[in-house]
Amino acid sequence: MNGRWLVAMSGGVDSSVAAALLARAGHEVVGVTMDLGSGSDSAVGGSKRCCGLPDADDAREVAARLGIRHYTANYRAEFAREVIEPFAAEYAAGRTPIPCIACNRVLKFDLLLRRADALGARGVATGHYARLAPAPDGRPGLFRPRDRAKDQTYFLFDLARAALDRIAFPLGELEKSEVRALARELGLATAEKPESQGICFVPDGDVRGALARLDPRRPRPRGPIKTRDGRVLGEHPGAIGFTPGQRHGLGLGGGPWYVAEVRPGENTLVVACEAELRTRAVRVERASWLDGAAPDGPVRAAVRYRHRSVSARVEPGGDGGAWLRFEEPVWAPAPGQAAVVWDAADERLLGGGWIAAAG
Repeated sequence: MNGRWLVAMSGGVDSSVAAALLARAGHEVVGVTMDLGSGSDSAVGGSKRCCGLPDADDAREVAARLGIRHYTANYRAEFAREVIEPFAAEYAAGRTPIPCIACNRVLKFDLLLRRADALGARGVATGHYARLAPAPDGRPGLFRPRDRAKDQTYFLFDLARAALDRIAFPLGELEKSEVRALARELGLATAEKPESQGICFVPDGDVRGALARLDPRRPRPRGPIKTRDGRVLGEHPGAIGFTPGQRHGLGLGGGPWYVAEVRPGENTLVVACEAELRTRAVRVERASWLDGAAPDGPVRAAVRYRHRSVSARVEPGGDGGAWLRFEEPVWAPAPGQAAVVWDAADERLLGGGWIAAAG
């Protein structure tokens, strides 16, 4: 059934082709670029850009090529409030946030869905690599894409089930190489545009540098690096910005040593050897389940994006939490990261939660 779709056009090749596919299928497409102020004019600066005004120019050129309407919407205040400020606060508390998940949930699949309502659109389409297909209960379910190397379902774990009725992922059945080829075939300006890597507002992956720019008044005193038994091995340049599993930036001899815990209140990093950072259980909080309840039975789960999922079971806990127990050890689960769960076939996304602690 044809209809009007709002397409979130970031100015990259994926969202450009998503818009092209819907237009080619006979839908009325309205492109919207969210100006998040995360380019060179943003608070954190740097050379990376995503969803800034230069990207809006690219999206506008693609829209003209496709013959569709295009708008740029200013969401800078919302992005700062819902994504950047919590990012800094989480690191200050010793956790490791994932800003892309909040950006998806709040901006793309809440604020843009409201804009779709205002435009009389059926819903929002994006360039995410994910698939929508019927779940066992007959309602829409969220599945891994055909191109598993580009799978982005990890970042969508806490979407509301009701939102799936109003979302489209046109790239779910395509390989990335096919997306590039289609963009070239259509003569889209973004066909050869490099992919955005990492966090859009953290230039060159320098988290500590970005945090210093976001909160320049926060002191970052040097402090001790200790083992779990209290031995002092060295000194760090400020604990905030380190994350469990990190090895670089410690400047320690022997080992190898990895960050095991960040204690911002004590301005201390606790380090351990590799074997000590492996665990068979994590406790999660603020769990979100697409089926409305925690899955009963074997599942697959991952504690970081790009980590291989492993067999696990979910034990519901109080206060909206749960325990995930793994059949094999997982590496360095970090408080603030997401533990994401798929079905036993490792295809359908079931939900997950925010890691509070390792078991």
